[in-house]
Amino acid sequence: MEVRAAGRRPVGTRTRRWVVAVTLLLGLLGAVAVAAGTPPEERTFAAVAGPAQSLMSIVVPLLGVLATAELRRPSRLVEALRMIADALTPALLIAASGVLICAVVTAVAPSAAAGGRWANAGAVVLGRLLVQGVAQLVGIGMGLVMRRPIVAYAATVVLPLGLWALLGAVAALRPARAWLAPFPSVQHLLSGEMNLIRWAQWLTVLALWGVGLNAIGFARTARRLRQSDVHVGQR
Repeated sequence: MEVRAAGRRPVGTRTRRWVVAVTLLLGLLGAVAVAAGTPPEERTFAAVAGPAQSLMSIVVPLLGVLATAELRRPSRLVEALRMIADALTPALLIAASGVLICAVVTAVAPSAAAGGRWANAGAVVLGRLLVQGVAQLVGIGMGLVMRRPIVAYAATVVLPLGLWALLGAVAALRPARAWLAPFPSVQHLLSGEMNLIRWAQWLTVLALWGVGLNAIGFARTARRLRQSDVHVGQR
């Protein structure tokens, strides 16, 4: 009952339910398109699921942004923290649903891949869950830091890709992209091809874009709530 309740709260509005529906539809369309356009010898679960989950990860942060919209009203910080924690539930459910969609498409489509269509399936599934979880954390963090949902959602796309492009424009800074920008780590996770260096890079990205961004957002939210309490007390 608690798990179902936690999952319902972040998608309790019509807008959020539409976001979930669009996200899953993108995953389905992406999986079908990749399976149809990939030669049988390259048609694996990883090849099908990677582009599909990448499409889904573009929309998932919007749920985090929408979940933080309720924080515009004064409330206790503990309630805000609980709501943000609940917002991770639908991201993981979306990731799991996307994995199921891609698995069905992979199973139906003919494959002649040398290593088998299910090569690295376990690593691929784990990567999908981590990618969508971090995407949701970025949405939550941007929603906490920025007051306008539209601006916050745009920032979830523009800022990470902008940093990746900026670091790539300077030859000396290109090696830092894998440590500072989410895009390289996302591609590695979605491919299922991880090693110690790539895990370290992903943990660094998680610390910056997941933990760090949300810490800034929480600090700003706490300050705003304290100011609201002071104003209420002075009336």
